[in-house]
Amino acid sequence: MTESNGSASPERREDMPDWEKRFRAPRVSLPDWAEDAPDRSLFVSNATGTYELYAWDRATGEQRQATNRPNGTTDGVLSPDGEWIWWFDDKDGDEFGVWRRQAFAGGEDELAVPGLDPSYPAGLALGRDGRTAVVGRSTDEDGTTIHLARVGEAPVEIYRHRESAGVGDLSHDGSLIAVEHTEHGDAMHSALRVLRPDGTPVAELDDTKGGTVELGLEVLGFAPVERDTRLLIGHQRRGRWEPLVWDVATGEESDLALDLPGDVSAEWYPDGSGLLIGHSHEARGELFRYDLRTRELVKVPTPTGTVSGATARPDGTVEYLWSSAAEPSSVRSTAGGVVLDPPGMKSPGSVPVEDVWVEGPGGRIHALVQKPVGASGPLPTVFDIHGGPTWHDSDSFAAGPAAWVDHGYAVVRVNYRGSTGYGRAWTDALKHRVGLIELEDIAAVREWAVGSGLADPERLILTGGSWGGYLTLLGLGTQPDAWTLGIAAVPVADYVTAYHDEMEALKAMDRTLLGGTPEEVPERFAASSPLTYVDRVKAPVYISAGVNDPRCPIRQIENYVGRLEERGAVHEVYRYDAGHGSLVVDERIKQVRLELDFAARHLKGGSQS
Repeated sequence: MTESNGSASPERREDMPDWEKRFRAPRVSLPDWAEDAPDRSLFVSNATGTYELYAWDRATGEQRQATNRPNGTTDGVLSPDGEWIWWFDDKDGDEFGVWRRQAFAGGEDELAVPGLDPSYPAGLALGRDGRTAVVGRSTDEDGTTIHLARVGEAPVEIYRHRESAGVGDLSHDGSLIAVEHTEHGDAMHSALRVLRPDGTPVAELDDTKGGTVELGLEVLGFAPVERDTRLLIGHQRRGRWEPLVWDVATGEESDLALDLPGDVSAEWYPDGSGLLIGHSHEARGELFRYDLRTRELVKVPTPTGTVSGATARPDGTVEYLWSSAAEPSSVRSTAGGVVLDPPGMKSPGSVPVEDVWVEGPGGRIHALVQKPVGASGPLPTVFDIHGGPTWHDSDSFAAGPAAWVDHGYAVVRVNYRGSTGYGRAWTDALKHRVGLIELEDIAAVREWAVGSGLADPERLILTGGSWGGYLTLLGLGTQPDAWTLGIAAVPVADYVTAYHDEMEALKAMDRTLLGGTPEEVPERFAASSPLTYVDRVKAPVYISAGVNDPRCPIRQIENYVGRLEERGAVHEVYRYDAGHGSLVVDERIKQVRLELDFAARHLKGGSQS
């Protein structure tokens, strides 16, 4: 059993392995920029060894670290006038806290909205007048509340409901507020409401009403034009995410009907004349420009891989964050070159992914495979399962899988049912048999990996973080003969206790997935809980957990570990002082090193490193 209260400074050596360099190499997020001061930007970087917010004045080139906390900071927003950086201040990663703000040029932080108690964040929108904010809050006691806050005035509550909701956007002139809500009780499919600043409803759009198919909506943003009442939204009416323009004043809906497979998102060009389209299909992404007047769709050139984010600048150029499994991420521009290149160590590349399609019980399953250069099977193989579950693995750079490849393992990542990017039916397939459905797909890909000669059936590791950690523990218990060992990071281990201890928004999601509370549908919670099957686990188990985690709380993990201890099962536990993962590079490297060491000690024959 290992505990951590922090990490020592790294030992800088010329022979630092590539896997460690990938974690240590400075990286940056896609810079956000101020709508009315586009030379002022905000980005996240790990340049100091901890992920923090940085202010960037493009006119002077000056970059300044804006936040500095032991466990890091990534949740920040730049005000439209470029004068203020808002950042969320929680305690050691527990996600429960308050918004603070700091002048763009620097100075002391101040409480951004005096009068609001700490909470979980539920969205934030800042007004162009420099004094207005719409703040979403979530607590176990109140559910979701939304407040209108103006400098020098007490915040005013304009929305409240027990079910989960969130701030979508504030219109250009501050007269309209878009809210995503799940008052109907389905946390996976939001409806939209537009309010006046006094809380008076203006318009409602709810695709969940009537019919047997559940459809969701999402806010993508108000038009960035004065007195423009158009709201860009995402919908699922044709079985996938697509954008449309909804004029909330007239009720008119302009359906773009783009002929693109897979999921489609969008954001406005700064003059409101067109949309920057983000297209995700089969684990890769690309960009287009859509002209709202001519309805012409023109591709924005980007390399093959994954575009993790993009934004259109006032001059019409597009900046985007791009990577592939083989090439590290970079912020690029259609004007040419890299926009933001952090100094210091450069990250080594890795090997490209291979696409595999496997027939499964619910349809064709897409998996991504990496293996050491020149290696031939059967190889020790890591099934690295993504979290979410509403997420998907993509052809993007990831230091974790690359570390396993460096040590001689093949890595298989499965976009199981529940993953995004393959249509609404695939994402929504999890209802009621939660966890078990995903594991059916993982088992089908496992059978392919062994049958194809890629994977050695005696050296198979099941691993993942968050929902992937949950599936790891559930898989070790429900498929005990399929896996040689398991490595679970910040997992759900005891579903009932996790439900009672987790943040309110996740309780709503669990009620949607399982059809009720543990008291209402105890059989479903039991069937989907790793604790139910813990006595069947045969493989050695490694678990890491953040002691302040509000998503996969520590008590339910301790319950699972206690059962392993009672049985005398081979297991190791690592607890660290953070929340749902760590933003400290040294800590993350320590965790990967512990995982690699656990595998080397317990995997028959070791790896071919």
